[in-house]
Amino acid sequence: MGAQIIDGKAFAAKVRSKVGEHVTSLKADHGITPGLAVVLVGEDPASQVYVRSKGKMTTEVGMKSVEHKLDVATSEADLLALIDALNNDDSIHGILVQLPLPGHLDEDLVINAISPAKDVDGFHISNVGLLGTGQKSMVPCTPLGCLMMLREHHGSLSGLDAVVIGRSNIVGKPMAQLLLGDSCTVTIAHSRTKDLQDVVRRADIVVAAVGRPEMVPGDWIKKGASVIDVGINRIERDGKNKLVGDVDFASCAEVAGAITPVPGGVGPMTIACLLANTVTACCRANGLAEPEGLTA
Repeated sequence: MGAQIIDGKAFAAKVRSKVGEHVTSLKADHGITPGLAVVLVGEDPASQVYVRSKGKMTTEVGMKSVEHKLDVATSEADLLALIDALNNDDSIHGILVQLPLPGHLDEDLVINAISPAKDVDGFHISNVGLLGTGQKSMVPCTPLGCLMMLREHHGSLSGLDAVVIGRSNIVGKPMAQLLLGDSCTVTIAHSRTKDLQDVVRRADIVVAAVGRPEMVPGDWIKKGASVIDVGINRIERDGKNKLVGDVDFASCAEVAGAITPVPGGVGPMTIACLLANTVTACCRANGLAEPEGLTA
């Protein structure tokens, strides 16, 4: 194995430490405590675990954590009324509605009801437009985490050839925008791209976010390239459940210059960047300087 392993767990711990330092300063210098509200509708087990983890880490960095757990049958009107109340609560700087929502609720309507300034997931249509036009926005957490790790490894990304495999609104598209913002030459590829392997082989940076287990083998990777694996797929191997990414880690690690593992790569960065976004939103709301190293 020749690749440097990018330890997302350790990197996320550094980000949370920086967030904690900024929270301490905001409290001491300005009497402000950043607040994050998470709304969970229903009892999806994975969502419950994720929400608990968010709440725990929010509290650990010294921020105010508020959880609203709503019944699965909650009406759209009641959910929108809660979001409106949170939009108008000055002690709340970030609002996150845990997805997926129950089928009777319109996810787009709900997401776009959140104030763009408090949309710490970066999913609001206004933030999507601002990011796409290179303006100040709230940035989706997973792509932001990937960008942070790439900047840490490369320093400058200017002029590098990047291929993003995947075109989702949550990862693929915003990831491409962020890389463009750092002056990469960016290609968005996907499962229907012709000669996909040849497209990937020319990349200095490969971000795999297509949702297919071990889709990308090592012989698709340019020697020395950086591989960021966003995929989290549960498969059965040798009679056991195993988490794997969208790249074949063993073969890609033989040729890549750097690679994120699964688990322990991109995943831990998502919540860390959620906390970073909340601090950024708090600073913007109060006309204060944004925290260095925690934004795009």
